[in-house]
Amino acid sequence: MNDADVSKQIQQMVRFIRQEAEEKANEISVSAEEEFNIEKLQLVEAEKKKIRQEYERKDKQVQVRKKIEYSMQLNASRIKVLQGQDDLVNAMKEAASKELLNVSSGHNYKRLLNDLIVQSLLRLKEPSMLLRCRKDDLHSVESVLDSAKNEYAQKTNVHSPEVVVDQIYLPPAPSHHDAHARSCAGGVVLASRDGKIVFENTLDARLEVVFRKKLPEIRKSLFGQIAA
Repeated sequence: MNDADVSKQIQQMVRFIRQEAEEKANEISVSAEEEFNIEKLQLVEAEKKKIRQEYERKDKQVQVRKKIEYSMQLNASRIKVLQGQDDLVNAMKEAASKELLNVSSGHNYKRLLNDLIVQSLLRLKEPSMLLRCRKDDLHSVESVLDSAKNEYAQKTNVHSPEVVVDQIYLPPAPSHHDAHARSCAGGVVLASRDGKIVFENTLDARLEVVFRKKLPEIRKSLFGQIAA
């Protein structure tokens, strides 16, 4: 083999090696680019996932705050409605209390006092009792007391009880000058002589009992089934 053949063969080997190197370099480059793209995609997806999670977390916080605010507004509205209902019911009760003053100044008040005393005697059924009334009602009470005791005795078939009118009086009627002072619209309070048994049969006490008993019906009439 002469020098020309040797040189040609060397050149062929060089070209083969160079081609192999270029192909290997291309493979490495393509592989590196693919790995880079995969890693870049993974990083992008990871960031997207973090952003979605952060958005979902903040959205949940917003929804929770909205629910809390709605619940607070709803409760405030309910309280406002209930307060309005209570104000109306109390206004009705106040109006009824004022009407009691007309009862104690009416023509039938003496008869009512008689009935209240009889009812109180029947409730206590004591042989000796203490009666307390308003100072303004003292004359009326004394004028019907014997009649009331006799009526009680006939109904219970016992001797007429001893009833002492107390010199300590119930509070007077309400006054425009002092709306917060203790007051009594009328009626009587009876107690056993030892003070252990007391029956308050004033107009105010009877209104309180009736109002408390009828309150569900009043609320139903004013505000419907839900309020009742």
